[in-house]
Amino acid sequence: MLFVMSAIAALRLALVVGIVILGLKLVAYWVTGSVALLSDGLESIVNIVAALVALFTVQMAARPPDVDHPFGHSKFEYLAAVLEGVLIVLAAVTITRSAWIRLQAPLAISGLAVGGAVSLLASGLNAGLARYLVAVGRRVRSPALVADGLHLWTDVMTSVGVVLGVGLAWLTGWWVLDPLLAMLVAINVLRVGWKLIRDSVGGLVDEGLPQQDVQQIQQAIRTSMAGAQEVHDLKTRLAGRHTFVDFHLVVPSEMSVAEAHAICDRLEAAVERTVPGSLVTIHVEPEYKAKHEGYVVRAGTSRKR
Repeated sequence: MLFVMSAIAALRLALVVGIVILGLKLVAYWVTGSVALLSDGLESIVNIVAALVALFTVQMAARPPDVDHPFGHSKFEYLAAVLEGVLIVLAAVTITRSAWIRLQAPLAISGLAVGGAVSLLASGLNAGLARYLVAVGRRVRSPALVADGLHLWTDVMTSVGVVLGVGLAWLTGWWVLDPLLAMLVAINVLRVGWKLIRDSVGGLVDEGLPQQDVQQIQQAIRTSMAGAQEVHDLKTRLAGRHTFVDFHLVVPSEMSVAEAHAICDRLEAAVERTVPGSLVTIHVEPEYKAKHEGYVVRAGTSRKR
């Protein structure tokens, strides 16, 4: 419940601030007539739509498991991130089209002092919002919030670059720099969209944890498996704010169920301390099921056999 409240509050703030930022950027375009500033404003529309989608999916992801979804609904957040990536790519196409039209007939830019100041004000608001979203997203382990915040950081850098580039065009009189700069913005936006899609698809197809995290889990198992003989078939996967960890635990054949259960409880606690929010499933096996190949974790050692 705390996760839902924190995430929803953050996304509602993102929605309100996003609308304010869009208004400021459109004012900057209206004052200057710069297509580069217009392209920067168009990206803010994507931010607003992304906040709305993320708000819906975070609420869906927080729903408890049910008969049709026994593992919960946490992957809905990855859908939000994928959709945001697609919207960003579409924004890049729109920006490129506007820049190409202006490139055929470059226009002088006016009112840069006022327009630039308004755009920088919008960038300052965006920077504060981005930092807040990333911090909250990492605290509550929300892919949708982190993706939204990282995208906003890119938007901040893009906006500052646009203002500097438009200023250079005004100083030199090379008005063709305005549409060229808009195209550079489009390329950067396209890069961000592709990265969001790629990372989110990884979550949708049950991508495992990074090797560094897997090694930390192995170490936690190794130091907490006293009484057992080995662990094998360790598997991990990400699903929103949850991490699923599965492995087989080999114990002496004469060990009682109660003793094996106590070892499992100890191992689950160790893994959960190492990876907060993890859900651990352990399959207990007798000693004749010990593996003779693949990656094996034994008390005090880890090796391939």
